[in-house]
Amino acid sequence: MQQTQQADQENVFYTPKFSNRATISVRRLAWYMGKPMTKTINAVIQILPYMFNSTKVCNSCKDKTKCKYCAFNTPNLAHDEQFKILENL
Repeated sequence: MQQTQQADQENVFYTPKFSNRATISVRRLAWYMGKPMTKTINAVIQILPYMFNSTKVCNSCKDKTKCKYCAFNTPNLAHDEQFKILENL
């Protein structure tokens, strides 16, 4: 039992609670994309840096230790380049 508790403590992840509307919307988007909801959420996260100013997001960041893993650690693309990314999702 002690090993299980240790493993649980080591693998603690934040699981956000989505609103009913958000869950319903992602499910429909997943159906449209022909992908599971988890992959759809990951695709949405990949395009967020192109919808928001990455520089401003990074300047507001409170944890600079994870920058190399963050989707916002990318250059801002021109508007037409953003649509190319969306088409490939």
